[in-house]
Amino acid sequence: MSWRRVAPLVLIAGLALATPQAFVVSASEADPAEPAARTEPLPTAPILGMPAPPPPPAELDGELEQGGWIRGVLPPGAVSATFGGEPIAVDNRRREFFIGLDRDTARSAELVLEGPDGQTRKQTLSIAPRDWQIERVNVAKGTGGGSEAWWKKREPEWLAIRDARARETGAEGWRQDFIWPVTGRISGRFGRQRIYRGEPGSYHSGIDIAPGNGAPFVAPADGTVVLARTGFSLEGGIIILDHGAGLNSAFIHLSQLAVSEGDKVEQGQLLGNVGASGRATGPHLHWSLMWRDARLDPLLFLPPMP
Repeated sequence: MSWRRVAPLVLIAGLALATPQAFVVSASEADPAEPAARTEPLPTAPILGMPAPPPPPAELDGELEQGGWIRGVLPPGAVSATFGGEPIAVDNRRREFFIGLDRDTARSAELVLEGPDGQTRKQTLSIAPRDWQIERVNVAKGTGGGSEAWWKKREPEWLAIRDARARETGAEGWRQDFIWPVTGRISGRFGRQRIYRGEPGSYHSGIDIAPGNGAPFVAPADGTVVLARTGFSLEGGIIILDHGAGLNSAFIHLSQLAVSEGDKVEQGQLLGNVGASGRATGPHLHWSLMWRDARLDPLLFLPPMP
C-alpha cells in the first residue's frame, strides 16, 4: 500500500500511543524484551478451557481529524470489524479497509474487531476537532426548496446523485495517494457555514478550485464513473467517480465532460473542463468527497499544491 504518514494517531483505552514517526507500535517495538524471533507460533486456540485471546489492534494510518480518513489492516485473528456500530467492508485478499470521518464526527470513535469465537478488541480513536469558518448573520434563514414545478425537475436529479453515490464498483483508487484534479486559487473551503440568527445553514460540502473557465481537470485517483450528466438544476455538468470501499468524488459546475457513465479511469486521466454551469456565481471546480454518508475534506487527501 502507498500510504502517507501525515498526522499523529492516538489510540487510547490502554492500546497504544503512536508518535508522528510511527502510527502503529508493534509488539516487539513496544516491549524491548520481546525476542526478535519465535521458535514456535503463538497458540491461537483456547488452552485448558481458557477462552481465546481477543485479536491484536489493527494497523491504522491516516488523518484522524474531523473530515479526515483512516486506512487500516485487519490483524490476524480478526474476522470482522465495526466502526461507530456499523460494519466495515474489508478487502478479503489484503485484509485492508477504509473509514471516512464526517465533518461533525465526535472527538472519539470506537473501532471494534471481532475474532472467530466472538471475542472482541476495542480501539478508541481520538478525533481532533477542527476550527470551522463560521459566519453569523442577523437575517432569517430562508425556507429553501422551490416550487412544485421546480421539484418535479429536481427530484430525478437528486435520486440519480443518491443512487450513484451508493454504487460499489470494486474500484481501488481509495488505496492511492490522491493528486490535485486541477490547481488554482482555493475560492471555497470545506466546512464553511453560515448561522442565521442562531439557526445553522448547510455547510460547504467540498472545496472550490478556481483555475479559470475551461481549464481541464483530471481524476485524483483511480475509479469508475457512476454518473456523468449535464443540465442539472444546481450542479450543472456533474461527474461522480467511485473510488471503491464506499469512497466517491463528485465534480460539479462543469462546462464539458470527457467521460461517460461506466468508464474506468486512471489517476491523472482527463475527466472534463471547469465551468460555471448550474447554480454558480463564477467558473470553478467544486469537488466533494463522501464515504457512505460522511462528508470528507478533500484537502486532507492531498499534498501541498504544486
